[in-house]
Amino acid sequence: MLQRLKAVLPVHWFADDTPVLDALLGGLASVAAGLYQLLADVRLQTRIATATDVFLDMIATDFFGARVTRRTGESDAAFRATIIADLVRERGTRAAVVSVLTDLTGRAPVVFEPARPADTGAWGVGSAYGSAAASGAGGWGSLMLPFQCFVTAYRPQGQGVALVSGWGQAAGGWGAGIIEYASLSMVQGQVLDADIDAAIASVMPVASIAWTQISN
Repeated sequence: MLQRLKAVLPVHWFADDTPVLDALLGGLASVAAGLYQLLADVRLQTRIATATDVFLDMIATDFFGARVTRRTGESDAAFRATIIADLVRERGTRAAVVSVLTDLTGRAPVVFEPARPADTGAWGVGSAYGSAAASGAGGWGSLMLPFQCFVTAYRPQGQGVALVSGWGQAAGGWGAGIIEYASLSMVQGQVLDADIDAAIASVMPVASIAWTQISN
């Protein structure tokens, strides 16, 4: 910025060595450089693909309210992927329930619809319930439960507080693990049961019921 300011000054007005002029123009150039950097940052924050830091959190709040929030220690890249995935997520279908829970927990749920023959099986026909292949025994079907399903969701594996021994694990001591008082906010990759329930509710069709069991 300093060189650009000096480049538009009339030729031969100043000597080759201009410390006073450089100090004066340097102050103006510093402000201009700061404004230019601010403008560049503002441009980044206008798009989900380039937004960073708290601006990503503001974008998530604008679109989803309190339903989609950044996990403890979650990077901008991971949180951005979550926002984009939820913007275009399939909803109102069985596949949507499986997709949202798999994305949230890393583990595919088991979905059973008592009015769906593919889940219950039929005379001489296997069931796809709980497996990818239609070869096993099914569940007890019923047409008395319309617009309802049973979802078995699984909590993520590997959650915990980094470098701290778990309950009933190695006792705290020199070379034998670390113990400390901890809170839920310290859990890395934390996914609460309430998050699982909210995720299911966010994709279920209106006037339908998902009876949910959450398991380890």
